Amino acid sequence: MDRRVYDHVRVHGSLDPAVLAQALGADVQEAGIALARLIRRHLVRRDPADPFQGRALPAQEALESLTAETEARIAVETAAHQQRLAALRADVHRVTRPARPDAPGAGLDAVTVLPDLAAVNSLLEQEAARCRYEVIACQPGDVSRNPANLEPALVRDRALLERGVRMRTLQQHVVRFHAPTRAYIAAATALGGEYRTAHELFGRLIVFDDTVAFLPTDTTTSGAVVVREPHLIAYLRGIFEQAWTHATAFVDPNSLGAEGFGQAARDIDTTLLKLLAAGLKDETIARRLGMSLRTVRRHVADILERLGAESRFQAAVIVTRTGLLGTRDDEPGR
Repeated sequence: MDRRVYDHVRVHGSLDPAVLAQALGADVQEAGIALARLIRRHLVRRDPADPFQGRALPAQEALESLTAETEARIAVETAAHQQRLAALRADVHRVTRPARPDAPGAGLDAVTVLPDLAAVNSLLEQEAARCRYEVIACQPGDVSRNPANLEPALVRDRALLERGVRMRTLQQHVVRFHAPTRAYIAAATALGGEYRTAHELFGRLIVFDDTVAFLPTDTTTSGAVVVREPHLIAYLRGIFEQAWTHATAFVDPNSLGAEGFGQAARDIDTTLLKLLAAGLKDETIARRLGMSLRTVRRHVADILERLGAESRFQAAVIVTRTGLLGTRDDEPGR
């Protein structure tokens, strides 16, 4: 229906659902929904002087307009997030009253920057040894999948879990294809650890007992920012809990056989397809999904082949026209 409406608008310029329905021998509501989808995808543009007239845009013009709109929305969301973080930093720096003598972390700085990995690991070991109730962690990217990091992490986790500390960890869906990480999660889960995954995560985070949080620095070093300010830790926990609610319980695809791996691969391809249709570059997609650039490019090549597309642009047009993503925006009434 979308293609028929598009072709009719291209030739006749009418955006009246009743006229479209009569010309195409379709239901008025069905024609109206198809027209709305085309307008949202920037494939049809209304005439400002007459809402029942308009024109069909060429594929390239539509995609450029859609990409610009998406990038503008991302920029607004990023700016708002940066403003919230700036306000939090300012609030932390305004904290001048001394902590109560009996408060956790009393006498320690509200925010401390550790310069290197050795200092980070040392303090992580200390805080893990002191932890009594709960650890929450968000571990995106490939650092957490480095086999050299998994063995010491499991030793630390085992000590925590064996003394009854609750552990909840968020990782990205791609860990389902990483054998060392699957083995690590299986071992930790057997001890009581809880793991969920999502395609995209908000960033690296470890919080012990709601008293100390570890965040990454914004440099190329392996240092960390250590936070002990209660309000900021509460804010970070809120972000974690929201992501945890929407994440999926980890299931090893091996336990589901070939179909399990197939479904996991399809899930990743669907998300990659959405980012591709939004006009994002391979480097950006790799960073957001926690994949290597080479893996992303291999997935993109496979998608182009399946769609019969000769370029990323053509693939995005096919996705946009055919509604392959099945987004909720395509539902009637939305």
